[in-house]
Amino acid sequence: MFKTFNAYISKVLKCLLIVFLISSCEDKNITLIKNSVSDYEIVFLGEATKSEYKSAEILQNYLQKISGVSLDIVDESSQNTNKHKIYVGNVLGEALSQHQIQIKTDKKNVLISGGSDEAIRNAVYEFLELYLGCKWYTPNVEDTPKLSTINLDKEINYSYTPEISTRTVHSRLFYENESFAAQQKVTTKAFPYYVPSARVHTFNKFIPEEKFYKSNPEYFALRGNKRLPTQLCLTNEKVLEIVKDSVESLFKKHPESSVISVSSNDNTQYCECENCKKIDEEEGSHAGTMIRFVNDVAKSFPEKTISTLAYQYTRKPCKTKPLKNVLITLCSIECDRSAPITQKCTDFADDIKGWSALTENIRIWDYTTQFTNFLAPFPNFNTLQPNIQFFRDYNTKWVFEQHSSNPSELFELRSYLMAKLLWNPDTNVDYIITEFTNGYYHEAGPFVKSYVDLIHKEIKKHPDFFLFLYGDPSQAFNVYLNPDLLKQYAVFFDDAEKAVADKPEILKHVKVARLSIDYAVLEACRKSVSEEFTITESTKNLVKKFMSVCNEANITLMNEMGYTVTDYGNAYLKSIEVALQPNIASGKKVTLLTQPKKYANENPQALTDGALGGSNFYSNWLGFEGNHLEAVIDLENKKEVKSISTAFLQVTNHIVFFPKEVTYYGSVDGRNYSKLGKVLNEYPLTKKSKVNDIQYFNLDIKSSQLRYIKIKAESLKKAPYWHHGSGLPSWIFADEVIVN
Repeated sequence: MFKTFNAYISKVLKCLLIVFLISSCEDKNITLIKNSVSDYEIVFLGEATKSEYKSAEILQNYLQKISGVSLDIVDESSQNTNKHKIYVGNVLGEALSQHQIQIKTDKKNVLISGGSDEAIRNAVYEFLELYLGCKWYTPNVEDTPKLSTINLDKEINYSYTPEISTRTVHSRLFYENESFAAQQKVTTKAFPYYVPSARVHTFNKFIPEEKFYKSNPEYFALRGNKRLPTQLCLTNEKVLEIVKDSVESLFKKHPESSVISVSSNDNTQYCECENCKKIDEEEGSHAGTMIRFVNDVAKSFPEKTISTLAYQYTRKPCKTKPLKNVLITLCSIECDRSAPITQKCTDFADDIKGWSALTENIRIWDYTTQFTNFLAPFPNFNTLQPNIQFFRDYNTKWVFEQHSSNPSELFELRSYLMAKLLWNPDTNVDYIITEFTNGYYHEAGPFVKSYVDLIHKEIKKHPDFFLFLYGDPSQAFNVYLNPDLLKQYAVFFDDAEKAVADKPEILKHVKVARLSIDYAVLEACRKSVSEEFTITESTKNLVKKFMSVCNEANITLMNEMGYTVTDYGNAYLKSIEVALQPNIASGKKVTLLTQPKKYANENPQALTDGALGGSNFYSNWLGFEGNHLEAVIDLENKKEVKSISTAFLQVTNHIVFFPKEVTYYGSVDGRNYSKLGKVLNEYPLTKKSKVNDIQYFNLDIKSSQLRYIKIKAESLKKAPYWHHGSGLPSWIFADEVIVN
């Protein structure tokens, strides 16, 4: 009897505990949907805008995706008194700042609000992500949980104001997909609010060289004793008048735009006339003439914003304060990306501090990928957060992160991470990367993450390495891309592909992520960095595979100069033919009769070492600045010669041009040379010349017995007057000489 009573008491206590726990949970939670049934409706305010209603629809859509339940959307006047509410809009009428978002619970109601239409939409997406677990990795890949019951904490009181209010990630994933941009809370345009035709580097747009230079050379920069159309003369009153007229005309043409750029052309050839020079000396910076000029323009348009660049020669702050409607766009193009700006780009860091003391109207133009090689491994993830935090700490409200726009290394991850950091600079980067790699690559995620972790760990071991926006993989073949590491990276991706072999779509993601390592391997083979990485007949298969994956993923560009994947692949296949053909000059001594500069360690043997140059001048090209190439190759003894070929590089925006002509000479004694023939440049330089290209200067001759081959390549020596580098010495870059 006693045992039975104890059992009864125990059972009662358990029931009471269960009731208590249920009651306790109900006290702590509110239930939006239970077993696919809901007593909630979504309410928009009576004065709601079209955008606010759209935000309510977004919430309705995702709640249905998650639970299968479609909540009604009603306005205030149509509320069902028997239902609980999810309010979308500032129902409490609080004085929220423009970008502030709020998510609150009030008894059993949910309040989602913001200080503007955009903020309300941001609040809806923040609610879906923070409280319901929705994730948006790319425009076509999202992770929406499937729940028949949705519970929320009863005591939610979340408020957030992004410290960077205009957030742009230069990625076509956002520009071409407005919904995805909204989900990640970034702009859908590179230059929101700007006049479309006047966003950057506008001097030549306002006063074009083609129209004004011959008739009015005084409008342009004095360089030495000559006026050149590189920049404008900013102390010329007529120039100011023309620019003001142009600005007024463009604002009238685009009344919806509130910002226009009045900024230098993309070169450092500023005006050195007496008046400009005097101002710059007074100001302690070449920004002096720029800010005084732009201030004069801004005075005429007090309701608009005049943007200008603190870039290259104007980056250092001057003494004159920009007017309140002048936007300073500060550009970090010169910086080393292997470590935070505050550590390895202290001059730029000092300039930010200097400008922030002059103005609160700062826009940062930052860079996040390698523009000469979009698909190259570029281990800068560890620098992104500290740099953005630094920008934020010095008055920056507007950040433009210049991705490649077109796909680059780990493009989807890089776009996702940048957006997250701009929204919250203090977020956990490792968590974000892990979240993405697991969500986007599924079972392959841990292997991709291992690659990311290892390559960033390896670059940290080399604090002297300069990770440059305009660099090349060849610079890293003894650092984070050494042969052993390339093999390890390949193993990671082999394992990643195996892990998702039965998931075709995910496998495509992995193969695209692998492109960077495949590209690095191809470049390592081009340079013959080891016995395992050298050009062989089988290298053709890797090139074709690379091109095929790019084609399937709609990846078309290799760099910012318009060099296409097709250009790259075809040029590489051509270089394989060159590399595999017999070459009696291979490894032979080269004597230079003219002086090279900087590249390929100025080593003349670059011309016969078997390592072939790529699309970038860092990649094994021997460079000559402002002078001709003249070289002699000693074949060691007399050999039969039937043909000679030399490759030359062109990168027009970096003042690298093909030679005008290449002349070949032969000798048996090294003293007396006879002319074998001349090869003219098939593609003389014009404004429409291909920006990035390789040309082979081939000469077939009557079979001759020769020991010495002399090559003379005639340089243009200087950039033509219409080029942005007008007056500067031009380069020629030569690579492998093939003699057969």
